[in-house]
Amino acid sequence: MKLPAYPRTKPSGVEWLGNVPEHWEAKRLKYSASINDDALPETTLPDFEFKYVDIGGVNAVDGITATEELVFENAPSRARRKVRHGDTIVSTVRTYLRAIAPIKNPPENLIVSTGFAVVRPRKVAPAFLAYALHESSFIESVVARSTGVSYPACNASEVAGIAIPLPTPAEQRSIAAFLDRETGRVDRLVAKKRELIERLKEKRTALISRTVTRGLPPAAARAAGLPANPPLKPSGVPWFDECPRHWQTKRLRHISDFIVVGVVVNPSSYVTDEGVVFLLGGDVREMRIDTTDCKRCSPESSNGPLVKSRLDAGDLVVVRVGYPGVAAVVPPELAGGNVASMMLVRKHPRYCSQWLAYAFNSQVGRDQVEIVQYGAAQKQFNISHAVDFAFPFPPLPEQAAIAAYLDEETAKLDALVGKVEEAVERLQEYRTALITAAVTGKIDVRANLNTITP
Repeated sequence: MKLPAYPRTKPSGVEWLGNVPEHWEAKRLKYSASINDDALPETTLPDFEFKYVDIGGVNAVDGITATEELVFENAPSRARRKVRHGDTIVSTVRTYLRAIAPIKNPPENLIVSTGFAVVRPRKVAPAFLAYALHESSFIESVVARSTGVSYPACNASEVAGIAIPLPTPAEQRSIAAFLDRETGRVDRLVAKKRELIERLKEKRTALISRTVTRGLPPAAARAAGLPANPPLKPSGVPWFDECPRHWQTKRLRHISDFIVVGVVVNPSSYVTDEGVVFLLGGDVREMRIDTTDCKRCSPESSNGPLVKSRLDAGDLVVVRVGYPGVAAVVPPELAGGNVASMMLVRKHPRYCSQWLAYAFNSQVGRDQVEIVQYGAAQKQFNISHAVDFAFPFPPLPEQAAIAAYLDEETAKLDALVGKVEEAVERLQEYRTALITAAVTGKIDVRANLNTITP
């Protein structure tokens, strides 16, 4: 999209804003809007029911994504800010999350956290103000004013002191209408691409589940020297109906002779600044281990008090807490490390580790985890249940062939997902840049409001 610039500009007087159109102004937010006008009083009836929005339920692109039904007497003390149509909420705690959202036609009982500054327009068009508060430099100004490491926050008064550009009222409406149209187009395209990502991920899951229960497709089986379309038999367990007749069904305890859990009680006492990897559940993804932000422990700890859960190449690590059942194989470079609160399935000559990881990550593994998992805030399962998980068990050469086939086919799907995710990222970057250019006067949308197409 090619849009003209304004013919004449002037210095705005605000460093990050630079020049603005000659007839625009730049004023602190407090001169155009009020902040935190209304709140639930402590005299609110205990049985008052409301919809609550916390910081985690908002993001800068999608707005409000989650609400929670609460009753006043049981609500947290931060559930107090009242909002109304035309307001914009801006997070003043955990500001790195960039949780900003316009309020459009809310229910009468919508309440937001005191971690938001509720910005109410007074001398500015509400729709334009919402876009101005989404402008990237404004957001960075809020973040820059925050203090604290683990829970950065700033005062609402500091937000009120940040300058915003102010076109004429007519231009404010024109800019908002232009951005409504153009960001709407981007958002619809992003939604379609996200749907495609979900379909590709569903296809990946279905491929893994079908292959670990029925074997390789005929062409792949023949290429591997295996029987194509082998006859099937009932599995004997409820987790999958049938499997090839020459396969067995085995419990996890009969697949590996040694299954342990990493240190559960006070694992932080073993954490050091340097040393070998000390994996937590968050470091394990489906079929891979991400050590980017992983903890460390000393080799002496891993080889001493934690020796039972020391990692060897080819072992299987399975997440127990948070995302239970997600599994990956330990690569050679992580041998000697250790795990906390995860299940460790020792490698054994009778099975292919990569195959077992696929079996755990298939619907067969997930269904069994869902049956035994417990916990409200964080799902988890016990090893005493996991050792009885049942899996279709092919002969060892077939396990290796299945793992190799799935490595190749899932890599293709993962590459497609990666390309679509890159496209989504570029679209969102374009959306952000378009908002910035329009609300700061770097492009003139007035004459082209009804003619511009992307």
